[in-house]
Amino acid sequence: MKTTFFALILLFAGVQFATAQAKLPNSTAKTFTKEEQAVLDISKNKWAWMADKNVDSLNVLFKESCVFVHMGGSWGKTQEINTIKGGNIWYKKADVYGASVNIIGNTAIVLNDIDLLAAVGGNEVIHAFMVTEVYVKENGAWKMGSLTFANHASR
Repeated sequence: MKTTFFALILLFAGVQFATAQAKLPNSTAKTFTKEEQAVLDISKNKWAWMADKNVDSLNVLFKESCVFVHMGGSWGKTQEINTIKGGNIWYKKADVYGASVNIIGNTAIVLNDIDLLAAVGGNEVIHAFMVTEVYVKENGAWKMGSLTFANHASR
């Protein structure tokens, strides 16, 4: 009887934990339109390009007026490219737990729930973030207009 009671408590706690996890609107469990999937694929590629320090691909993706908001400040495209190229921040690996996209006209807003493994100032750190990416469609191509990292405190 005690074993059954204990198992039920564990089951209940597990269900509560699972339902308490952050839910993203339009999450990866949903079927996406072709356009939504294209934007999510660009976002996924961006994480790989950042890890590989592929500044040539990133330079094409980032609009000239792109804004980057980090924990320690904000800056534009040139500084972000130079930061990646110089290794000041090395986005080694982003584990994406959930992603959503909302397309409004020629603007796409992507939310990524990630754990980011990065080397900052020579020190490796892992940090949970909710990342907001804004893309604008110009001449048939999606370009990044903004990338913002925010603390993710729910994990």
